[in-house]
Amino acid sequence: MTFRAINPASGEELSTYPCATPEQVERTLDRSRRVQAVWSRRTVRDRAARLSSLAVALRRHREKLAALMADEMGKPVAQGKAEVAKSADCCDYYARNASAMLASVEVPTEAHRSYWSYEPLGTVLGIMPWNFPVWQVVRFAAPALTSGNAVVVKHAPSVPGCALALQRLFQDAGYDGGLYANLFVDIRTTGQLLADPRIAAVSLTGSVEAGREVAARAGRAVKKCVLELGGSDPAIILDDSDVRGAAEICAWGRFRNAGQSCIATKRMIAVGAALEPFERALRVCVAEMRQGSPRDPATRIGPMARVDLRDRLHLQVVRSVAMGARLEAGGEVPPGPGAWYPPTLLTEVARGMPAYAEELFGPVAVVIPARNEDEAVRIANDTAFGLGASVFTSDRKRGEEIARERLQAGSCFVNRAVESVPSLPFGGIKESGYGRELSSIGLAEFTNVKTVYVA
Repeated sequence: MTFRAINPASGEELSTYPCATPEQVERTLDRSRRVQAVWSRRTVRDRAARLSSLAVALRRHREKLAALMADEMGKPVAQGKAEVAKSADCCDYYARNASAMLASVEVPTEAHRSYWSYEPLGTVLGIMPWNFPVWQVVRFAAPALTSGNAVVVKHAPSVPGCALALQRLFQDAGYDGGLYANLFVDIRTTGQLLADPRIAAVSLTGSVEAGREVAARAGRAVKKCVLELGGSDPAIILDDSDVRGAAEICAWGRFRNAGQSCIATKRMIAVGAALEPFERALRVCVAEMRQGSPRDPATRIGPMARVDLRDRLHLQVVRSVAMGARLEAGGEVPPGPGAWYPPTLLTEVARGMPAYAEELFGPVAVVIPARNEDEAVRIANDTAFGLGASVFTSDRKRGEEIARERLQAGSCFVNRAVESVPSLPFGGIKESGYGRELSSIGLAEFTNVKTVYVA
């Protein structure tokens, strides 16, 4: 196996890299273990200070990283620059707050002194996806390193340039000597890493199938595991909402990154009288989506990341239409090279169709009608996934009650599309995974919360 970057806009091969040899893997794990033992004894303040340097480096190289993402996985450069800026903001967030978040917590008991502290686990393996090749790595690695761990990153095979660029930036910021290491390894070697005692824990962002395999292997080795898997996020549009505004927000939430996001707004559930005006407004939004070269700053939708992913998505659309869904826009594979797929809109989607039950990982918006609020909530929860959900209404109290009490998801937003924010915990339930990234909770995920009792 090789790590191979192919430009999804043209089909042109950009670069190839061989997998690491067994000797290289051994050296990487040994270095990581040695340097982590020293790193863990540094103060949190000292460890967090490196993040400020990393944030500066990310901002300085924003243009180059955005160009790499455009070439390797088709992300429009404007969205790539925003991704890098968000990653830098994440570093700044932890640089400011990590010391307070990881401070020991005193608890009054009958003891002379009792408290809990946060102790790093060791070296954490990060298995990273291609769809946000900078943000996903930073949001995993920044808190893991700051809590005293070392990290080994197994990035997606299709974005090797991004993987190497990030390794250089982390190492130049002071995470050198094995604290941050990139490994080009295949699935078989990844399984061996999970079993290796020098790997203390693992974080995976990927498919449900990959999550099951990683969880099983981590379970056999009795290792901590954080999984952020797929999603089929619903958005409920209630009949008292600003329908046009909801359509614009849902279109942005659906089509950013060519719809290739676990928290994309994948199922739009319009209630009662909101259905027809919402569909009209959404058709306008879809028609206005500018698709083109990811290197063009005006492009809103580039190609999908790979041809095989495009073809799978198209089959889901074709099957849904054959079962009664209405194709309002798009839905045809264009001629020529590349992984292009047009902005697509399906309406009259019903239970049993692929567009209802499966994750559509690409630029396809799905509208499902509901007669009332109760039916809308039932449809929203009628999925194996539970990553994010949103509800649109002019009554904030009503929206908050639905979000807090009735929707089954890790993140529930009112009058806004779901997104990940450094200061808020992020993760899912059901087949969307478990564990949390970001916030103080994500910072502590890869620590031993140790109770200390002094009689």
